[in-house]
Amino acid sequence: MTKKTPAPIKLSSPATREFWEIAVLYEDAHLLALNKPAGLLVSPDRAAPERPALMPLLHAGIAAAKPWAVTRGLTYLANAYRLDAEASGLLLLAKSKPILVKLVAWLGSEKPALRMTTLVAGTPREPRGEISAKLAPHPTRPDRMHVDSRRGKRSRTIITLVERFRGYALLHCDPLTLRRHQVRVHLRHLGLRVVGDAVYGGEPLLLSQLKPGYRLKRDREERPLIAQPVVHVEALTLPHPVTGQPLSLHAPWPKPLNVAVKYLRQFAPLP
Repeated sequence: MTKKTPAPIKLSSPATREFWEIAVLYEDAHLLALNKPAGLLVSPDRAAPERPALMPLLHAGIAAAKPWAVTRGLTYLANAYRLDAEASGLLLLAKSKPILVKLVAWLGSEKPALRMTTLVAGTPREPRGEISAKLAPHPTRPDRMHVDSRRGKRSRTIITLVERFRGYALLHCDPLTLRRHQVRVHLRHLGLRVVGDAVYGGEPLLLSQLKPGYRLKRDREERPLIAQPVVHVEALTLPHPVTGQPLSLHAPWPKPLNVAVKYLRQFAPLP
């Protein structure tokens, strides 16, 4: 018997006239896991209060008794961890305050839980390693973080090489702490740049860079395969906060990452 896919949660912002269909990856009486799209804030940004954010949109939907909230009997939702606006993928929500407290306590213990997948220019020196570099807000650039051994907060990321290409690498990054921009800044600290991440020196990925004899039609401008940073929360593994049983959740790759890896395998393989 085929398991029925949960209905997506439909959200809209009257202020910006944007619309989202958020896929539900997992749900039970205590938890709700969503596939957050890249570019959507989780919580409001004080520097840009006009930008829509996921949690206020969800809370507004509950207050307005939207069908997705009523059918689920939702009265409370809170995110168990932060995700940068640029990130996509798994976001786990608690349906009650006691469940939130348990999730936050476990996720704060620096045990491996989240697995992020990203594409970088360059290749790490070792196939697997851990970087511990304290992070702090940049002193002159509020849009970014930087490594600061004196004023920064403890930050740890396990990095695993998944696949190498000519000039690029596909990585798994397991953040043991969850600082703002942590994976992107830690990778830059290693001399690696997330593809499409202009804030931290990453360049877009173009098919013309990979495909021999690439020709663009006249009067056409090439669209990058990846123009924005792809940091995707692909998996989450932790004990269920009520049953204690292992809970493993997965989010499919976003289309730009699928397309980019397909062309890298085709045109930039290593022997």
